Formats: sequence, C-alpha cells, structure tokens
Amino acid sequence: MNFNIKNISLKQSLLTGMLFALLGVLNSCYSFTGSSLTDEKTVQINEFPNNAPLVNPALSQQFSTAIQNRFLQRTTLKGTKENPDILIEGEITDYSITPTTISSNTQTNPSGGVIQQAQNKLTITVKVHYENKIHPDASFDRTYSDEAAFNSDVSLSQIEDQQVKLVTDRIINKIFNDIVANW
Repeated sequence: MNFNIKNISLKQSLLTGMLFALLGVLNSCYSFTGSSLTDEKTVQINEFPNNAPLVNPALSQQFSTAIQNRFLQRTTLKGTKENPDILIEGEITDYSITPTTISSNTQTNPSGGVIQQAQNKLTITVKVHYENKIHPDASFDRTYSDEAAFNSDVSLSQIEDQQVKLVTDRIINKIFNDIVANW
C-alpha cells in the first residue's frame, strides 16, 4: 500500500516538473507583458518643459513625473542619466481652455425649445522625441493631444487638477502604447 502512495507522489512530481518546464519554454518564446522592448535595458526620460502660450505652473513637473513613473513601474527598464538605450524627451506645446457646446447634453424647455449645455474644453498637446539606440528604426517624433470637456458653470480652479490628470493620463497611455506595445 505504501508503494502506491509513493508511486502517485512520484507521478505528481513528474507532472509538476514538466508543467514548469513547459511554462519556462513558453515564457522564453512569448513575453506575457506584450512589450516590444526586449533588448533595451535602460531609459532616460527628460523633463517636459511647458512651452504653451497659457502656462499651468505645475503641469511640466506633473507630466514629467507621471511619464517617468509609467515607464519605470510598468516595464523592466531601469532609469539612467548616462548612455541610455532609450531616450524620451519633448515639450508641452499647448494648454488651452476653449468654450464649446456639447449637443448630447441638450434639454427641452417647457416652451418646446432646445437648451444646450454650455461647456469648456481643456486641451493639452505634447511633442515627443523617442530615440531607441538598440533599434533605431523604432525611433520617432510625434505630437500627442487629448482633451476633456467640463461644464462652463464650474470654475476652472475647482476642476483643473482632475481634468489635467485625466488628459495627461490619456496622452501618456498613447505614448506608452506607441513605444512599448508596438502593435
């Protein structure tokens, strides 16, 4: 009876070992992170100065820190200041608030007329220079822009922090996907 128990344990150990070996082989063939950055080890992300006509004084630091955190936390890249495999730099070229009207927020008043909700739109535009020294053909210079609308009856100072975070997160997602995902 002891022999059967040992035999089952031996089979389970062999099966577990084969499963780990198979996972090791699959992991070497396919990156589960989906990253196209396979040979690159280091990254340098310079500060993005705010050169927009309308300047939000905190935007440059917030954007620069957020993009650095995204790459250092979601990739295996290590930050460096000397001879990086990847260089990411750029500038904030537009920060604007413009009035707009969104027709999906319409209401019908009692007299039958249509009332449109007045809104403002925050737009941020960023120019990015991406240089990949390991794979130079992947390097690019691109402009990214995104926007968020908010009710015009709310002052900008009340919602600016959350709207800026929303827009910069979207822009950083686009940059990150273009560099890391390479779909």
